[in-house]
Amino acid sequence: MSSIPNAEDLYQTLLNQLKEQNKINANFQLAGLASGGAWVAERLAKDLGLDHHGVINVSFHRDDYSEKGVKALNSAEGMSTKLPFNVEGAHIILVDDVLDTGRTVRAALNELFDYGRPAKVDLAVLADRHRRQLPVDATFKGAKVKVADDQILVLEQAEDGRFGFTTEAKQS
Repeated sequence: MSSIPNAEDLYQTLLNQLKEQNKINANFQLAGLASGGAWVAERLAKDLGLDHHGVINVSFHRDDYSEKGVKALNSAEGMSTKLPFNVEGAHIILVDDVLDTGRTVRAALNELFDYGRPAKVDLAVLADRHRRQLPVDATFKGAKVKVADDQILVLEQAEDGRFGFTTEAKQS
């Protein structure tokens, strides 16, 4: 039923979409969701020739904080929210590795708005599982992917910066 997508292929697709966006509007800022999205944002910023990128830690805004928030905070590898640009009036592209239910994106928007009111927010993801629980969609995406419902898609980053996906059994 499911196959593991090639993360490098999805990255190239996403990079090409953002290069086109850069031709249309070079005034955007990248902010990656800790931790997989932050890895992707860092690499995108480098490949797009941007001076910086931001990191957003959504742990405190999770709707399941009491259940998973502390674990999420620890798994974000100490990546705290760091936005080296003025959020107020900016065009910000949130970057994540996998879009699934939309709940993490909701938490990221809450965290982002704690820093100001952007003029526009878009979403860029490597993989879209398209199993929404909230009305969230990505403007830029590597591809829509199919992974078994009892599996989670995990982004890994090699020492050379290349990406790969693995799957793990979903924990209840």
